Amino acid sequence: MSCPMSLSNPSQILLRNSELLIAKAPLFINLPEDGFIEAYTEIHKPETINCFNTNFIDYQAITKKHCSSTNTKNVKTTFASTYQTKINHDLVIIAFPKSKAELNFTLAMIAHCINDETKIILVGEKKCGIQSAAKLTQNIFSCCQKVDAARHCLLFVGLFQPERLSDVFNLQDWFKKYQITVEGIQLTIASLPGVFSQQKLDVGTALLLSNLPSKMAGKVLDFGCGAGVISCFIGKKFGETNLSLLDVSALAITSAQESLALNGLSGNVFPSNSLSDVNEHYQHVVSNPPFHQGVKTHYQASEDFLAGINKKLNKQGNITIVANSFLRYQPIMETHIGNTGVITKDKGFTIYRAQLS
Repeated sequence: MSCPMSLSNPSQILLRNSELLIAKAPLFINLPEDGFIEAYTEIHKPETINCFNTNFIDYQAITKKHCSSTNTKNVKTTFASTYQTKINHDLVIIAFPKSKAELNFTLAMIAHCINDETKIILVGEKKCGIQSAAKLTQNIFSCCQKVDAARHCLLFVGLFQPERLSDVFNLQDWFKKYQITVEGIQLTIASLPGVFSQQKLDVGTALLLSNLPSKMAGKVLDFGCGAGVISCFIGKKFGETNLSLLDVSALAITSAQESLALNGLSGNVFPSNSLSDVNEHYQHVVSNPPFHQGVKTHYQASEDFLAGINKKLNKQGNITIVANSFLRYQPIMETHIGNTGVITKDKGFTIYRAQLS
């Protein structure tokens, strides 16, 4: 069949193999909204389709398009760090994640809702590392076969080893926990697979923590919070702060909640597509803004954030960010927020601070 031009390459390779996709109750994991769901529904007419996404942007797009549509009203969407259901799925399609550890996490998470005849399809671009799918799944799958290669993508089909279906999934087992000490403050950080800086404090964030405002009080927004390192440090150092943390990733949100709890802190942790779900005003905004989406360098979300954050700052509120020195964020901050100073430069990173005038 011909594929609509809007379809991503992985979606096109899936539809090339439509005969493999026959199912009554398929589960799609981290597939984007690019027209694939409509095309699939048209061909196979499943009783239900469950879409599980850990990326809030993809979840919002699928929900907006399909949950109000009469043509795809049987599509159910879930945004969470783990998938839980009483459905027994006869097909699971997984977009191969950029983190190999996240693949094992995802497979362990679905063992409760499949059987040894459920086809598990892995699809992704070669540059994501999908070539290693068979090796990565050798202790989970009874077989993992490459069935197609096209448009710089690969498609694998696997079946679970029957004995792995009884494995009990415990979220706590998947947190990597590590301790850091900054300015004499000791923190315990918990991070799930696929979350930025999963096993150690990254250089950029370390530089940011050493160059925060000398006094902080009131509402603080941690944009792109990851595992919550920045907010945990601020909460410990500045007791008069009220923490809000946002991220686009459900895995990051769950990690940040766990990190706060481990350090005896509380905060409002929520998902947002850039500033889409930010409804309060803040005295301080801090961020190591993400500029990678998948394996592609992606600046738009960070630039949108910097261009719009002035509307979310209190009068005299400030923003402090760390960025790779090659990123030209200072002119954007000057234009939209106000006077922007370079606090320090070190190890390829720059700290900028702007105050709303």
